[in-house]
Amino acid sequence: MASFQSISSEGQFAQEEKKVIDLWEKLRAFPRSVEQRASAPNFVFYDGPPFATGLPHYGHLVASTLKDIVPRYWTMRGYRVERRFGWDTHGLPIEMEVEKALNLSGPASIRALGVDTFNETCRASVLKYVDEWRRTVTRVGRWVDFDNDYKTMDVSFMESVWWVFAELWKKGLVTKGHRVMPYSWRLSTALSNFEAGLDYRDVDDPALTVRMPLKAPLQGKDATLLIWTTTPWTLPSNLAVAVNPDLDYVIVEHEDGVRYVVAQALVANHFGDTARVVGTLKGNELVGAEYVPLFEFFKNQKNAFKVIASGHVTITDGTGLVHMAPAYGEDDYNACKAAGIELVDPVDAEGNFTDEVPPYKGLNVKEADKPIIHDLKAAGRVFKHSQIRHAYPFCYRSGTPLIYKATPSWYVKVEGLRDRMVENNRGIHWVPGFVGEKRFENWLKEARDWSISRSRFWGTPIPIWASDDGKVMHCVGSVAELEQLTGAKVDDLHPHKIGHLTFEKDGKKLKMIGDVFDCWFESGSMPYAQVHYPFENKEAFESAFPAQFIAEGLDQTRGWFYTLLVLSTALFDKAPFKNVIVNGLVLAENGEKMSKRLKNYPDPNEVIEKHGADALRAYLINSPVVRADPLRFSEAGVKEVVRTVLIPLQNAWSFFTTYANVDGWSPKTGLAAAPAFKDRPELDRWVLSVLQTLIREVNTQMEGYYLDKVVPPMLAFIDHLTNWYIRRSRRRFWKSDDAADKASAYATLYEVLVEFSKVLAPVLPFISEGVYQHLVVQPGVARPGEDSVHLCDYPMPDAAKTDLHVEQQMDAARRAVTLGRVLREKHKLKTRQPLQTMTVVSTSDAIRKAIDDHRELIIDELNVKNVVTLKDDASLATLSFKPNFKTLGKRMGPKLKEAGAEIAAFTREQWATLDGGGVVNVQGVDLTKEDVLVTRTARGEVVVQSEGDLTVALDTTVTEALEREGLMREFVSRIQRMRKDLGFEVADRIRVTLATDDKAVQACLLEWDAKIKDEVLAVSLEVGDAAKGETLDLDGHAVTVHAVKA
Repeated sequence: MASFQSISSEGQFAQEEKKVIDLWEKLRAFPRSVEQRASAPNFVFYDGPPFATGLPHYGHLVASTLKDIVPRYWTMRGYRVERRFGWDTHGLPIEMEVEKALNLSGPASIRALGVDTFNETCRASVLKYVDEWRRTVTRVGRWVDFDNDYKTMDVSFMESVWWVFAELWKKGLVTKGHRVMPYSWRLSTALSNFEAGLDYRDVDDPALTVRMPLKAPLQGKDATLLIWTTTPWTLPSNLAVAVNPDLDYVIVEHEDGVRYVVAQALVANHFGDTARVVGTLKGNELVGAEYVPLFEFFKNQKNAFKVIASGHVTITDGTGLVHMAPAYGEDDYNACKAAGIELVDPVDAEGNFTDEVPPYKGLNVKEADKPIIHDLKAAGRVFKHSQIRHAYPFCYRSGTPLIYKATPSWYVKVEGLRDRMVENNRGIHWVPGFVGEKRFENWLKEARDWSISRSRFWGTPIPIWASDDGKVMHCVGSVAELEQLTGAKVDDLHPHKIGHLTFEKDGKKLKMIGDVFDCWFESGSMPYAQVHYPFENKEAFESAFPAQFIAEGLDQTRGWFYTLLVLSTALFDKAPFKNVIVNGLVLAENGEKMSKRLKNYPDPNEVIEKHGADALRAYLINSPVVRADPLRFSEAGVKEVVRTVLIPLQNAWSFFTTYANVDGWSPKTGLAAAPAFKDRPELDRWVLSVLQTLIREVNTQMEGYYLDKVVPPMLAFIDHLTNWYIRRSRRRFWKSDDAADKASAYATLYEVLVEFSKVLAPVLPFISEGVYQHLVVQPGVARPGEDSVHLCDYPMPDAAKTDLHVEQQMDAARRAVTLGRVLREKHKLKTRQPLQTMTVVSTSDAIRKAIDDHRELIIDELNVKNVVTLKDDASLATLSFKPNFKTLGKRMGPKLKEAGAEIAAFTREQWATLDGGGVVNVQGVDLTKEDVLVTRTARGEVVVQSEGDLTVALDTTVTEALEREGLMREFVSRIQRMRKDLGFEVADRIRVTLATDDKAVQACLLEWDAKIKDEVLAVSLEVGDAAKGETLDLDGHAVTVHAVKA
């Protein structure tokens, strides 16, 4: 009876993966992986909550893969790793979806419908794609707890958010201000500065240079100020012109007869090199000068329409004089406030002009640019009108251009936390490092106070109750407190459920202020709110904070990473996580952003169904995206993983089970019967030692969270296993008469496959489970509780099975074989054609000894008759030398020509000095090996290939005897292929009949009859009637062959 089940569907990885998912469900593998570690130390992982209003894309799959690999690994390392999925259920993304579904546009239409109706619609639709998310995340192999997920709309979550805010309130870190903020007119709400940085686009805008005539003469004559702007819509609100008091300004007399005032450094930009300067002055001499307003709308505004001083004015662009509209620019606001000028704001909440500017009433500010420019031109106020292409912020939720607008808002005082945030960030291990050390730290150093209030509806309300005059306020920190203050039973904290509740304080009636939190405040509160801290789980949370690990995309340096750090610094003065992996952006194959409209990328679910999740995971993890760099997604890359990773691994597994079943080998008895490690053949000791080296390397990289360095050694090991160990051992499994050798081969390959499946398990969870189930569980040798590979402990390197000397020796032999193969391929010398001699040259005694010790192996691998080792290649090739211009150009300078002649005349002895790490002086400059380029030219019928300290040469002379042997090898190969095509089992004996008139084939058969029969398991090889057979072309030699089972 066979010990091992055969692989039911070779190459059908996607289908097999679905069976594995069913198996995990049946075994309760994921929950058991947590439960079995109940008393183990915790490994805390925070999962950033996505919105469920859209389907998962490749960016989510990259993050999901990272979030699966790391927890799987640490679970297998003996830790308890809980993984709760979370949902961002509040905020603008959901509101935008519902507005669209209900055909609404903006707050006014929502209030007309009814906030309660709107919010309940949001609640009902917020988890629109939860089933799709669950299906895709599960299919990609991620283990995460969906059944105990958290949602930001849960009362418990919202109450913890209130607690976070109340703590900030107590610490004096909350303030209300009327500041100029990024503003989304489509959403009718201010955004935070970091949100404004999430969607910059290159756009064309008008660039307008405008005349501002002074009311009084300047240096005895009339003069006109020139200002420059790319936001013409702000000009109706102009109240001042700012200059830098310390800058130099000039008066230019222009060909139009007007005298213009501009910064001296910018004259050429506006008037060319022939400008006629008729006066100079400092900026402070302009301060106080009055000018003629552009429009009459605010002509009576106090202290307006004069030149003011401001240090923010620069000469990087424009004219050196800056138009001031204090409601629409932060610098404008501050400068005008200092000058005693109150702002005017004729733009409503939806970005339309009000009746304060009648000609433009009802126009969106961006639409108003053209009529404003038209009117200014008609009034003779435009000096120049052009276009400028520049980066401009867009609303990352609605896709509309942002404006900057003075808006009342509640702020967290982040600027006072900057130094502590920078210090706490330096304690975080960032992968890759540059993200935290450069990008994130630079952002923290410039962090601004955070606008956390939104004039919206579906979200956690800011828990401030205030009197009508704003003089009495109270911050509520819990449901219990609100119930105690109001006497009402509270079971939902959404605005439409508690907005009506009032209470008295200091003799005044207090009402809820009505704003909701920025949803980033909620996600930044996630570490506390997901466990309802501090109302529940207080001790458990505090003992497990901060988290060991988080992972998200690069954009979260201005999003979730940032808000997590702000709040944890404010609350506890510590970083909220210890380690973070940052992934880059996944682009379409042509380098463009992935677009549903353009359909420029393959559907992720279809890719998984075609090639399997393991292939997609390995492709993504072994790519630049794990180093925070962009990845141009290519389905061909996923297919390549199938070809180079999954198929070879499955072939190795299939090879083992096939021969083990033929020989009746079972792990129950076979492992005990195997020789000890020290007594096994060198090849077995080598592969086991290489496995320990792999285990050591993978553990090192995983412990450092360097996932981009995990897959390459795994791929290298698959190559070692399949293209060296199994290929070199193949005869030991089906032809060996040495029982001990065969026992060692079976035990070694079995142990390697089982241990390697555990090494692979976090990265390739499906195929590793397949190997483990077939080789361990189904034969009945799994230890209790280890009926899944993911319930096993992760392998650790075994010093008793490590032999670095064997690894080094085998590495030298493999390098020589690789160079020999390169020579055969380059010179079109088929591997089946024997050659007489291979010469290996190295100055290293250790390498030459390794080659000598593995002479028979190399002879067999490269199909040569003899291997010779030499210390130098003088007998094989001539050497020619020339300077390396890249390294010597600057150092040699004009002496390079003479140096080149000296280098060209180098002797072998001089090259040996350089090759050994020494220096040779040429023209007064010490040269090293890197400064000289060497070319080897083979002598006679020899071809030569070098790499580092190793040179290999092949004698290409083919005698008639060698040609007959090559023909024999080709014949054997073709019959082996025929056996497979005819469906013969590996152990089946066959009878071969052949017919040929070719003298070379006949001579070959006569000489190699016994060898051929032995190789193809033929009981007979006869010349006769092969009419039913197949005619083969053996390199131009025809033979007809018929094979039947004996």
